[in-house]
Amino acid sequence: MNGEYLRVSPAELARAVEDPDWAFEYVQEVMETDGINDVAPSDARQLTTHKAWHAIAFLLERAAVPVDIVHGEQTFTSEDWGYGPAKYLDPDQVKLAAEALAQLPFDGLIRDVDSGQLTAAQVYPLHWDEADALEWVRGWFDPLAPFFGAAAQVGEAMLLWLD
Repeated sequence: MNGEYLRVSPAELARAVEDPDWAFEYVQEVMETDGINDVAPSDARQLTTHKAWHAIAFLLERAAVPVDIVHGEQTFTSEDWGYGPAKYLDPDQVKLAAEALAQLPFDGLIRDVDSGQLTAAQVYPLHWDEADALEWVRGWFDPLAPFFGAAAQVGEAMLLWLD
């Protein structure tokens, strides 16, 4: 189960909301032609947080981030895109997310967090007893700030889903 993101223009978001089947096909096309995480996050159209999505959601919830950066805020389809329907963040929410991420260094997010908390909360993928588990999460978290920041700079929205 992987956390997935695609930057879209406001016009592409409007089309996705109006025609979710088009959005699914568009996502598939982009994912086939663009390599995920093959370019700098600020230049990428798509990004994955791999299996770290749930740990990132746990950490961001503890930090009281005002927008759901992992799952999105609005559902635009009832179709299952892997593990539930896709959601989106509108351009204002992307901007809010970018501002929050810019203020959240990973070391601050994991302060006072231990593997027992992640295990007790049943945070996927449940391998929190490994010594470098939180460092593994850092590798998937760190690209989010430049990715969201670049999208916010140009007024883009974001499609989000788990597959």
